[in-house]
Amino acid sequence: MRSRCCIGIVASLVLVAVTAVPALAVDMGIVTGGEKGTYYQFGLNLQRLVKPHGINLNVATSRGSVENVFAVYQRPNTQLGIVQSDVLAFVARVETDPVLQRIAKKIRMVFPLYNEEVHILGRNIADFDDLAGKRVAIGREGSGTYLTARLMFKVAEVEPKQMVNIDTDEALAALKAGQIDAMFYVAGAPVKLFAESVSDADNLSFVTVMNKSITEFYPTVEIPANTYRWQSKPLSTVAVKSVLVSFDFRRLDCDNVGRFAKILSSNMGWLVDNGHPKWKTVKLDYPLKGWEQYDCVRKYLATSTPAQTSAPPPSANPVQDAIRKILRD
Repeated sequence: MRSRCCIGIVASLVLVAVTAVPALAVDMGIVTGGEKGTYYQFGLNLQRLVKPHGINLNVATSRGSVENVFAVYQRPNTQLGIVQSDVLAFVARVETDPVLQRIAKKIRMVFPLYNEEVHILGRNIADFDDLAGKRVAIGREGSGTYLTARLMFKVAEVEPKQMVNIDTDEALAALKAGQIDAMFYVAGAPVKLFAESVSDADNLSFVTVMNKSITEFYPTVEIPANTYRWQSKPLSTVAVKSVLVSFDFRRLDCDNVGRFAKILSSNMGWLVDNGHPKWKTVKLDYPLKGWEQYDCVRKYLATSTPAQTSAPPPSANPVQDAIRKILRD
């Protein structure tokens, strides 16, 4: 009798142990930007948010939006990326390149995020038009900063003396050393690089963007005074919308991306309280012209289901090649 009782107790304990084991964690990846940029900070915030919900999110750095578009298409275990809306629009509108057409067909919006302000930092340069004849760092090829800077110069018909393709950290050092006259950085304010690595002693200031041709192409915004300790006046500039995107591999990652989106949308309060200040400006239902939300996300926002994962191998970046070809003078 006693042995039967013991067997019953053991069986009950085994059952409790089995049912208490949580579902296996899912591995996902998000490609962001440089470590001192807002994309990367958003990625780290999302990593913290989804971990207790059984998603291990790997946050990868990158050179920016152009690289990210191709990464969600081609890089293993990279289901998500943050991309500038003007890069998305550029890819979607190019009809002459078959690779870009294939990517544009399958890129899907998960959520619109925040405005990324165009920061142009310089010495003794007041306005965008004054960049004519100057040496200007426009970011590395593969970054959204690079594409936006090129498009702005093209639209405004302003010709700098030299467009220098270097990363933002390197550009800031070159600007401080007097090797260039100005630098572009497209990122959500406050940008960690400018908050931590610029001071009054550097004698640098932001360049206003009021050129009519540009403001017809990009929405105008204002960065309030004292967003950065050394910035005493408000800055009139333009912005692009950042977008969280995925790639529709015909359902390979549909459930994982949908579940991730549901966690994000249900926990905006936590992100606002614990994340980068830009979370306060995020409107997940913002209508982004020309982009429909991924149907896998829409399904999960209405209800919820289980998950799986997978993805294919990397190569060179034809998105960057096509953009280089189109922007070539």
